[in-house]
Amino acid sequence: MTAPLDEATSQLSPVQQEVVAQIGAKRETWPEFPAELRYELRGELERGTAEHVALLPATTSIWANKHAIASVHGCEKKFLADREFPGWSVPLARGTVVHKAIELSINWNGLPIPADLVDESIASLEFGEQNISGFLQQLGDADRAQLRSDCVDLVTKFDECWPDLKKQWRPVTESKIRMELFDGKVVLQGKIDLTLGRAEGLKAGKVLVDLKSGKFQPNHMHDLRYYAMIEAVRIGVPPRRIASYYLDQGRFHSEDVTEDMLFSAAQRATDGINRMIELELDSSDPRVAPSPACRWCKALETCEPGQVSLREFDDPLEDLL
Repeated sequence: MTAPLDEATSQLSPVQQEVVAQIGAKRETWPEFPAELRYELRGELERGTAEHVALLPATTSIWANKHAIASVHGCEKKFLADREFPGWSVPLARGTVVHKAIELSINWNGLPIPADLVDESIASLEFGEQNISGFLQQLGDADRAQLRSDCVDLVTKFDECWPDLKKQWRPVTESKIRMELFDGKVVLQGKIDLTLGRAEGLKAGKVLVDLKSGKFQPNHMHDLRYYAMIEAVRIGVPPRRIASYYLDQGRFHSEDVTEDMLFSAAQRATDGINRMIELELDSSDPRVAPSPACRWCKALETCEPGQVSLREFDDPLEDLL
């Protein structure tokens, strides 16, 4: 994708110009990757996990997304507790509503107003076929108001910080990706918040963006590297750049994609899958790694290290320092 530099200079705000500079690049600068890269990455994953996969019962498959990979590399007790979908909540629904609103804004007739986009997004999801519909239909007035308020805030920040997503940039929201190994015994999957551009031949032109409402965490870039690795296997060419965008701060944290990065992501996925299989076969001794995420863990009531650490993370004086 080529950045519209003249427009960025003359018509966009400083933060919008920064977005254009981050996501755009002249075609002659796009990196080119070898045609055999997709096969080498798949081979790396299959060779690294073959012995563990062979131990799985015939009826058992391993499903890995970015949350599972990050969790098993962090607190294994939380990973085991969170393997099943915990159910919808206002914070969990917020991301789905915001991404839908951004998707609607791409083809909106006239000036898109964030509150209108959020209202249409909630209505579309509430009466659609997605599994969030039941949650939204049963939402009480107070929770619905809170959800709407949170989403309008985030969509407004996106509208302020980002230029209009032009059709020629090929914007796609909530883009699902998937890779199967060993005839489906291992499934790697994900959903990318926003993709822009596309590959041309062996030249990488796509940019992957995760939209965040909080602060930077190191695992955010691990998540995007995981996506980039799956993309490289899926279409044969990786993205050119990956980026987390922090709406509250109006800032990017980005990296250019390299072969070393992709093979490092494949090794991290391999290690995660192998440990997931080990825990599937024997979960008697999971590693405990307390963090602020303990507050959302279903095992918190029986996890003393998590309770102790959470009291430290929730220090009431923290916001005053």
